[in-house]
Amino acid sequence: MTPEQKQALQEHIQAIAKILYEDTSPERLTSLAGIEEAVRSQMQKHIMPEVGVFLSKRLRAQEQGINDD
Repeated sequence: MTPEQKQALQEHIQAIAKILYEDTSPERLTSLAGIEEAVRSQMQKHIMPEVGVFLSKRLRAQEQGINDD
């Protein structure tokens, strides 16, 4: 990963974290266990499905490109 990519990633992570924080009840953020559970839940609910869809689309596009040749 280039330094520019790392910087962009960090900026996006901070923006995502802010949104997810605003969507999490304060009661869940009172202990490390609660924070871990909230983060895991938010990641599974919002982030990972989108990453999976993105990667799946990229794979399909690559396969179509290979099959078209």
